[in-house]
Amino acid sequence: VAGQTNFNIQLEPEVTSLEEVVVIGYGTSTIKELSGSVGRVSGKDLIARNPVRMDQALQGQVSGVQISTASASPGGATNIRIRGLGSNGNNNPLIVVDGIIYPVEGLNALNPSDIESVNVLKDASASIYGVLAGNGVIMVTTKQGKRKDKPSIEFSGYAGMQQTSKKLDLLNAREFAVLKNEMFAAGGQTPPFNNPDLGNGTDWQDAIFQKTPMQNYNLTVSGGSDKSNYSVGGSYLSQEGIVGGDKASYKRYNLRVNFSTDITPKIKLQNILLFTNEGRSTLAEGGIGSVLYNTINASPAASPNKPNGAYTYLEEFHDIINPLAQIENTYNKAGTNKLVGKEEVSYKINSRFELTARAGYSYAHVSSKDFYPLVYYGLNKAQNTTNNVNLLPDSVDIGFGSKNKVLNHNSVVQAERTYFGYNLEMYLNYNQMFNAHAVKGTLGLTRANDSGKGIAGKGYNVPYNAYRFADLSLTDQTSLQQKTYADPSPYASRLQSVFIRGEYNYKAKYLFSALVRRDISSKFGPAYRVGYFPAFSGAWVTSAEPFFKSNVIQFLKVRASYGVSGNDRIGIYDYRASLGGQGVYTFNNQLTNGVAIGKFGNPYLKWENNRQTNIGVDITILKSKVDITADYFVKKTTDLLFTPDISAIVGAYGPGVYPPTVNGGDVKNTGIELGVTYSDQLPSGFSYNINLNATGIKNEVTKMPVAFLPGGQFGVGGGYATRMQVGHPIGSYFGFQTDGVYQTAEEITNRGVTQEGAKSGDFRYVDQDRSNSINFGNNTDKVFLGSAVPKATIGLNAACNFKGFDFAISVYAAVGNKLLRNYERQQPLANMSAYRIARWTGEGSTNKDPRLSTGANDIAYHNNELSNYFIEDGSYVRIKNIQLGYSIPATLIKAIRAQKIRLYLAANNLATFTKYRGYDPDFNSSGPLDGGIDYGAYPQAKVYMAGFNLTF
Repeated sequence: VAGQTNFNIQLEPEVTSLEEVVVIGYGTSTIKELSGSVGRVSGKDLIARNPVRMDQALQGQVSGVQISTASASPGGATNIRIRGLGSNGNNNPLIVVDGIIYPVEGLNALNPSDIESVNVLKDASASIYGVLAGNGVIMVTTKQGKRKDKPSIEFSGYAGMQQTSKKLDLLNAREFAVLKNEMFAAGGQTPPFNNPDLGNGTDWQDAIFQKTPMQNYNLTVSGGSDKSNYSVGGSYLSQEGIVGGDKASYKRYNLRVNFSTDITPKIKLQNILLFTNEGRSTLAEGGIGSVLYNTINASPAASPNKPNGAYTYLEEFHDIINPLAQIENTYNKAGTNKLVGKEEVSYKINSRFELTARAGYSYAHVSSKDFYPLVYYGLNKAQNTTNNVNLLPDSVDIGFGSKNKVLNHNSVVQAERTYFGYNLEMYLNYNQMFNAHAVKGTLGLTRANDSGKGIAGKGYNVPYNAYRFADLSLTDQTSLQQKTYADPSPYASRLQSVFIRGEYNYKAKYLFSALVRRDISSKFGPAYRVGYFPAFSGAWVTSAEPFFKSNVIQFLKVRASYGVSGNDRIGIYDYRASLGGQGVYTFNNQLTNGVAIGKFGNPYLKWENNRQTNIGVDITILKSKVDITADYFVKKTTDLLFTPDISAIVGAYGPGVYPPTVNGGDVKNTGIELGVTYSDQLPSGFSYNINLNATGIKNEVTKMPVAFLPGGQFGVGGGYATRMQVGHPIGSYFGFQTDGVYQTAEEITNRGVTQEGAKSGDFRYVDQDRSNSINFGNNTDKVFLGSAVPKATIGLNAACNFKGFDFAISVYAAVGNKLLRNYERQQPLANMSAYRIARWTGEGSTNKDPRLSTGANDIAYHNNELSNYFIEDGSYVRIKNIQLGYSIPATLIKAIRAQKIRLYLAANNLATFTKYRGYDPDFNSSGPLDGGIDYGAYPQAKVYMAGFNLTF
């Protein structure tokens, strides 16, 4: 102390996990006082995984939350599911950022470095948002500065290299030639290769996949005075695609301003502004005709380039083109500017009442430009925009969006769309202690308005066939008509709500909460616009009772809740009929184009209802080193919104005509959630924590207004692959069950079951209806073959620190989901996966893979019927992130006045352990009915990176 007698010591309270603040919508609580099921992730835990996107960082962090990739290309979307699939339509949760209802679905636009915490409302607590909360609510809180804190500067960044996490095992040229010769011979055709010894040939995947860079930088300045605090941040992200490089790239700029001040001792003003600029280039992906689909199926016997360097045509195919040429001739760019903000004033009336008024606003401008140059991929290719072999006469273009192809002309399609929304809210909070009684209350009302409009256009004959001249103003408006249109679907929707919530606890032992929200939505007909959404929850802190004595358990709380919420994710005017159909009439012996009924109206349309029951327990044991949370829930969704097939007699068929949206069908999700966290620090200074969270969910359709709803497609022009039907999960696969491979002709004869055209080496299909015949023309011999919904998901996160070194690892697993292998083109000269080398070649050779044939002169195509043969186990375990860091000792950085300098090495998606043979088992390609159908899903990149964190 060097003789000092006066010391300035400031104590800070130690915040245990039970005292952590949780945002619950129009208020806060602590984990200890919470009676509902709310998941919480700190911004520190999110950013520790070096995520490119915030939604990816959430994967495996919160039980009950499943995050899968809709597109792993840079800037692509993800699917977020809270406690299972509750709808056959839109299942995305509501996102609320700093109290503002976020204007777009998904979290991709947010910068993970700006986040202070994320809270997930999973049960009745979500009902505070009423008709918007049927799929759960994600509450995001951005960083704020601290009062009485000097300015602090944080600068962080990383740079890394990306590469594909997997290549498919495909045939090389020699294997390809041998198997194709066998196929053609079996089909009674001349084998295509005289000499099959072609060597390895072309590895199209090596030609397509690249090692590409990515980088991210973040700067935050924060601090505060006695009466105000601030936090200002900016970031830059750049990422190129592992397929296509800058043709599939993404850039994002973020700016955040968070400022709070005390106008008077009782009046506080908060201003929040979030700005995002996004730019994205895209390639065709996730379907037939995508770059990876063409890559997988291109012949290894073909060369990518001609001797003169030009791309080859792959003439042996009708619809498979050279993927390198496809990349070079793709020009799809989109840009978005998003502005989200709020002005909030809170008035502390007295020690019990506080009034808050908030005006939130959101603005987004989205623009896109798609240029289609003059290209020739080979004779009669569907993707051609010109034909330099047999020039075809111009076909007639009948308008923007027409499916008629205009050959021998390039074109450009441009679109702009603007979204604007505002949300006015006012709520009164009450907080009072009466001896051992604590009472909280919230009364509020909101009014929200969302609108959107835009224009789109198409023009031909872009000068010089060059993207830099691709603009509608430069296109030829004489030889072909240029088309520019106002947006055919402008919209405006309004929501008006009032809500009240009451909370009570006695001696912090008996906790109770009740709320009700009344919504009026313009999305529904006049008779069904009003809805009421109540919720109740209660908890008993058993460990606070005098009789509770335990040296092992320090805290024990039992919870129960029930709540109702809604899902209004449908078209703005679906309850009304629209004139969107095409009508052709005859006047004076001349055909005249007109309009007809397009979308049929349904004035009885209303929102989906979600009723959820939850029972949970929170336990802290072993001297507060272990926290355990467990929940059992039943989530029932009724009055599902969907568009069924109806009779053509009512006129619901024809160009531009659609059946009405109706309510019908119920779905139930039953599940168990478990979260365990262990934290400790040893006398040596070594500290560590381990978090395990797991979720098991059973999804089941319990009611349908029709026998089933089909969805998804298998093959090219094939039939439906999935169904939504009572007794099964949404989107269950429906097809034939195989029972091995016929080994001999005698086996076929002696089986006693007629199977059309069956030969030795063909699949034995199971006679499900016991008719002694396999019926390929109907569904009587088809069965359900699983679904893409995982039966369980598991997240494991561990971290440790010792003498300046830190290490962290995150692992995620999904179990029990099935994926449909649909990226193999069943065409005579298309490439195949290497597992077909083990095909049936004679009696006893295999009982798993069928013989090969072109199917031209026999019926081997029945081997390509949708069956369990094409459906694989999609279970996997993935090392999401692994990181090693070192913080330079404070004594060494004191000279430059730095508070902290940390350097680290990290890897994302380092390894995936799975039996699935596709690129990536972690995908959900589209909606609930076809989410597990794999057309060659863009794989998540493996990333190696180095980064730094600086604080001054």
